[in-house]
Amino acid sequence: MAGHSQFKNIMHRKGKQDAMRSKLFSKLAREITVAAKLGLPDPAMNPRLRAAILAARAENMPKDNIERAIKKASGGDSENYEEIRYEGYGPGGVAVIVEAMTDNRNRTASDVRSYFTKSGGNLAETGAVSFMFDRVGYVAFAASVASADDMLEAAIDAGADDVVSGEESHEVYCEQGALNEVSKALEEKFGEPTASKLVWKPQNTIAVDDETGEKLMRLIGTLEEHDDVQNVFANFEISDSLLAKLSA
Repeated sequence: MAGHSQFKNIMHRKGKQDAMRSKLFSKLAREITVAAKLGLPDPAMNPRLRAAILAARAENMPKDNIERAIKKASGGDSENYEEIRYEGYGPGGVAVIVEAMTDNRNRTASDVRSYFTKSGGNLAETGAVSFMFDRVGYVAFAASVASADDMLEAAIDAGADDVVSGEESHEVYCEQGALNEVSKALEEKFGEPTASKLVWKPQNTIAVDDETGEKLMRLIGTLEEHDDVQNVFANFEISDSLLAKLSA
């Protein structure tokens, strides 16, 4: 679990370094619009919308942009996005899950397939690797908001299943149906989280050598830069030396 945490943290930092701010805002706005369209436009009554807004705020997305994305959901001219999950194997046989939101399924599938192929991996059928992951709720806080013991105690009281605390963050995991309740309880105690969403959490991670690790990070970076890709999850661990190199 700690290895997964380490991997996720470097992924998050790399994503921040690579992504253009406008592209990031576009993806965040798309999720807000779809969430508002699928449920009520009120975040207090729509857990998915609330999570999308929290994610936008964590990236300092302007309030006007957020409100515009919500209003767009009620407009007749809003695009119709389809949510698609792709599953495949990256270099070293590592399992990869890609969540996309697209208005052109053929274009997105073709692009994602080509990225896997060029990396030495391959796209597989839906369900081919997701059985190696658990679909869970995830809430994150900066490490500074509480000690590891205090966060663990509060998370358990809130109904969470596990907490992984590191130098930079506390990562709280819970059953997917309990996400809204756990997130709200912890927010009342520690303030607004940096993330609150559903994720694919690997049941086990695979340690890869640095060469394979670099190839995997390139594949994931390429996937994340695609306009239609919202999230990427994988089940590998990288070495501390590669972690330091990629963080530099």
